[in-house]
Amino acid sequence: MTAFAPLEALAGTARGRLGDRRTRTLATAAATVAVLLVILVAGTLLADRAAHTNLTARNLSPSLGHPFGTDRLGRDQLARTLAGLRLSLLIGALAASVSAGIALVLGAAAGALGRRVDAVVGWMVDLVMSIPHLVLLILLAFVLGGGMKAVVIGVAVTHWPSLTRVLRGEARRVAASDYVAVSRRLGRRGAWVGRHHLAPHLVPHFTVGLVLLFPHAILHESGLSFLGLGLSPHEPAIGILLADGMRYLSAGAWWLALLPGLALLLMVKTVDVLGQQLRNLTDPRTVQE
Repeated sequence: MTAFAPLEALAGTARGRLGDRRTRTLATAAATVAVLLVILVAGTLLADRAAHTNLTARNLSPSLGHPFGTDRLGRDQLARTLAGLRLSLLIGALAASVSAGIALVLGAAAGALGRRVDAVVGWMVDLVMSIPHLVLLILLAFVLGGGMKAVVIGVAVTHWPSLTRVLRGEARRVAASDYVAVSRRLGRRGAWVGRHHLAPHLVPHFTVGLVLLFPHAILHESGLSFLGLGLSPHEPAIGILLADGMRYLSAGAWWLALLPGLALLLMVKTVDVLGQQLRNLTDPRTVQE
């Protein structure tokens, strides 16, 4: 036995624990992705059933045949809820992608194009963040006339500042490094520096930030639809289901609002867990804990 045997054993134990944690993290991330895929597939397959009316089965309470009950037109609430969750996922993904793309461009520009551009980006972030978030979102949706286009634009325009601040800070840190200074002295322009030096460092933060924007985008889409500024009332959006269900709470039809609302919260939590697991996989400080 060598003098370093205890240290080698300790290192082996640490690597084993790190491997176990990484395995658990990957398994959790895979499980959350599977749940989201099930929602997408089920919502697609049940789209026709969600729109099917049956006036002889109106306002039925939850049962084996209709686990989420039926609404005032006899439409199956479970099918409508799954279709609405699918719609929220797609809109949330589109809005979050546009917002994260804006953040990536501004963050990279702040780090690669010099102090003046960095000052302008910082001013834009402070300006948008100084305006009440929900108020700005409602005003944009109202001005744009509602609908899917208004929801996507409204959510995208109001959600980029926080991620931009993270990417800007990382870009400034990398831009101040020695190897970037050497590249600039060799005549490399800002676009080359951004593509070869900044992008590899910003992509992990961008990916995690994109996923973590999903829950906010989904909830705000539902909120706008609930207020009548989002999707069309003919769409089985969760916000519309909640708005319709609230009208019948006093009549005892609690399932019309409660069950779709719980389903929305569970899906948002699932997306949030996925984002947290991705952050655990990409953040060196978290991995070493």
